[in-house]
Amino acid sequence: MSITTEFLRRPLMTGAVAASSRRLASAMTEGIGLEKARLVVELGPGTGVFTDAILARLAPTARLVAIELNPVLAARLSATRRDTRLTVVRGSAAELAAVAGEPADAVVSGLPWTVMPRQQRGRILDAVAEVLTTGGRFTTFAYLHASWTPPARHFAAELACRFGELERSTVVWPNLPPAFVHRATRKP
Repeated sequence: MSITTEFLRRPLMTGAVAASSRRLASAMTEGIGLEKARLVVELGPGTGVFTDAILARLAPTARLVAIELNPVLAARLSATRRDTRLTVVRGSAAELAAVAGEPADAVVSGLPWTVMPRQQRGRILDAVAEVLTTGGRFTTFAYLHASWTPPARHFAAELACRFGELERSTVVWPNLPPAFVHRATRKP
């Protein structure tokens, strides 16, 4: 089973043709306070590249809740990760507040934002903003080649409406395709 196979089976649910690189995973997880977090939520963990990077930074007493819509990827992630800090939930990212059960210090997302219907994307972003603690960090990525498209521009505008502080990383060239990271902080 690979991310490519799942993309071919369910392109709108999976959204990625290839697994993200470790370099992108590092960029996604640095500078968002994972080392001090008590609860982190991951949206769309896929094959677990970001999951592994998050777990490497988390304290022994912290928790990671990973929400995956794709049943095959959710089952695979559960079967291959034996870390007691990790809980894999098969479900929708829009339900993250109910799944998390408490405010999260960080939300890390591998969701395919630009292929989602605008209303669905808005519901999920609202849920992210709602679940984050004040000063909590949200991080996600975008592919460089698509950054000029209307869906990508709408997504960037939606981030600006919901979060106080926004930043964009340098391009992570050793990723297929090259990508950059959006980092956002919840408004007080």
